[in-house]
Amino acid sequence: MAVKIRLRRMGAKKAPFYRVVVADSRSPRDGRFIEEIGYYDPTKEPSVVNIDAEKAQKWIANGAQPTDTVRVLLKKAEILK
Repeated sequence: MAVKIRLRRMGAKKAPFYRVVVADSRSPRDGRFIEEIGYYDPTKEPSVVNIDAEKAQKWIANGAQPTDTVRVLLKKAEILK
């Protein structure tokens, strides 16, 4: 099972809000997920990134691959180097 750390879109039309989740890569974007590890709100100024560093490190150590966008957010939150 290929596990990804990716964004799950929430919020209203034209007002996106994202949750950072760990999910099977075969499941749909807003579908089933394994665990929620944080959130990202790009509508605020400056944008809000809140990710549980301990959970993210655990999943990455277990082989979960972050998507490109989540990788940038993890670097912004100083979880990845």
